[in-house]
Amino acid sequence: MLFQSTRLMGALFLASAALTAQAGQLTAYSSASADTLKLYADQFAKSHPNIKVNWVRDSTGIMQARLMAEKDNPRADVVFGHTAANLVLLGQSGMLTPYAPKGVDKLNALFQEKRNPPNWVGMYGWASAICFNTIEAKKGNVPKPVKWTDLTQPAYKGKVTMPNPASSGTGLLMVNAWIQMWGEEKAWAFMDKLHENIASYSHSGDKPCEQAGAGEHVVGLSFPLRAAKVKTAGAPIDIIIAEEGTGWDMQASGIMKTTKNMEDAKVLMDWAISSEAMELYGQNYEVTALPVKVAKLEHVPANIADKMIKADFNWIAKEQGRVVAEWRKRYDTKSDPKK
Repeated sequence: MLFQSTRLMGALFLASAALTAQAGQLTAYSSASADTLKLYADQFAKSHPNIKVNWVRDSTGIMQARLMAEKDNPRADVVFGHTAANLVLLGQSGMLTPYAPKGVDKLNALFQEKRNPPNWVGMYGWASAICFNTIEAKKGNVPKPVKWTDLTQPAYKGKVTMPNPASSGTGLLMVNAWIQMWGEEKAWAFMDKLHENIASYSHSGDKPCEQAGAGEHVVGLSFPLRAAKVKTAGAPIDIIIAEEGTGWDMQASGIMKTTKNMEDAKVLMDWAISSEAMELYGQNYEVTALPVKVAKLEHVPANIADKMIKADFNWIAKEQGRVVAEWRKRYDTKSDPKK
């Protein structure tokens, strides 16, 4: 089938060595949310029925680890929908081939790599959000948070869950944002206090909000798209954008240097920044590389763009290994077991 689950990764890898040597077939790695990636995959298949794409999807940290582990024998032709900082690292490792997709000059400057032609291009951005279960909060007399720092209060002890930044791009953007907003010393002091109230760290950016929606925890740190979908499904949650500001990250795409299907890879890259693709991104995400006028998903907060901090993706790329290692040393004891 077109969209491959991570359970089929092993089989896909065995097949992909043969597939990617043939014109009309690509293997694309992605860390985009599974439900939105299926939308993109389906639309690309409709627009380009002569190109079969074998989609391989996993969470951000796991996908990046896989890409780096395969550095000497890459299996992917294209990385589609992966965080900008990780694309920076892939480029620095010599794993990407420069390509300027059609229309790249029309993209918002924030979504363009400065080199010409670029190693990667941005597609859309997403931020962080707090999911707050109002019913469970009332039962436990837990106040509604409006700031990140509110979550360090004793009332939240054992009632908060967030994504592990070693596995989840959403978790990593939160940690990076706290450091960029407050500086290292204050940010780690905040995370030390927050850790005291954390029930668990998940390996997915979706799971904390889903847990809050189900009443398993009062607070789940997640992202607006997942929060809006959980609320639309009927969960009694408020979606909060922290007053201090919200971190954000960018999904981007690039062509692997070793691809044997350059022409088809270019077609996918061209489509990734097309108006057709941007309209799909814009239905769910806060910022797109090209402005589009589409109906947003219900319950997505209107003030997200105003609260997005200035993100330094080069700093993130340079420092994320150190930051994640420090985070693990301090807090990994509360991480969910890896499946």
